Amino acid sequence: MNYFELFGMPVTLNPDKALLKKNFYELSRQFHPDFFVAATPERQAEALDKSSQVNKGYKLLQNPDEVIKYVLQLKGLLQEEERYELPKEFLMEMLELNEQLMEAKMDGDENAIAKVKSAIANFETEIYEPVKQIVESYQDGVVSEKALLQVKDYYYRKKYLQRILAGLN
Repeated sequence: MNYFELFGMPVTLNPDKALLKKNFYELSRQFHPDFFVAATPERQAEALDKSSQVNKGYKLLQNPDEVIKYVLQLKGLLQEEERYELPKEFLMEMLELNEQLMEAKMDGDENAIAKVKSAIANFETEIYEPVKQIVESYQDGVVSEKALLQVKDYYYRKKYLQRILAGLN
């Protein structure tokens, strides 16, 4: 069973937050370990496991990046620890951004750091635009594998940008 099935929701790249929250509370009440204190040890363990799955699934389905990763994994298009090759032009731009960031950090130049952050935000917007329609209106079984591979490329590009931002901290 996947998290979408657990929450009684269709597989999507953009889960309905209100429905997710509603189903989370229902499942939490249904499987909360406190309701199983008089049950057999096996039933208690089962309720604890189900409660843990509900919590993990809820956390994952609230995070847009994790949802993309999860759906791509469900479709067999993304593997854990996969070595995905980004286009060289993108990597060169990121190298330049990273160098600007390192230089600004060494100089303690807050203006330069702000400019790099702004450039990264612009890149995020730029890389999202080609997949926006796919992400926001994805329908399982309707969207082609080719379209999902575009989403995969977006996922890895965004991940790269996030690593650069993480270098600020």
